[in-house]
Amino acid sequence: MKEEISDFLKTAYKYGKVKDVKEAFDEYPVEEEWHKGKIENILNEEEESYNINYEIGDIVFVKEYTYSDGKIGSNHLFVIIDQDNTAVPIENFGMLISSNLEKLKFNSNKLLKKDNINNLHKNSIVKTDVVYKILNEQILFKIGKVDNEKIEEYKKNFYNNLKSNND
Repeated sequence: MKEEISDFLKTAYKYGKVKDVKEAFDEYPVEEEWHKGKIENILNEEEESYNINYEIGDIVFVKEYTYSDGKIGSNHLFVIIDQDNTAVPIENFGMLISSNLEKLKFNSNKLLKKDNINNLHKNSIVKTDVVYKILNEQILFKIGKVDNEKIEEYKKNFYNNLKSNND
């Protein structure tokens, strides 16, 4: 573990809560999401903002990958909650966004209501119990943003879940 990373990421690593992004796709299949993993369902035709400089708070669309069984997965939304800018390439650490509101019953999931800043098409949840490592080249584009207050809320919920699961 690098010494340059934030205290938040040190804690997440310590408790084994940093996972490869492919695990998010296993647990939250895109076939169950409103967008079905299709880019055309996310992008507005008039919008062509393909940003390669991502920041904490950005909501990003992460591209497909190959599942461990060889099946091709599809795309998913994440909110970037931290970054490790000392690594090359830059590593982003995100929390999965899902439109499956039934999963709000879990304490680790927080409601994120759609608005014109986050540009979500549906009210969604942010899964705060796991942090996923996302490389810049895995990100297709940014669709919106959440404010720092929300990021701190997600981190606080992450810590609270760690505490309650380790007491």
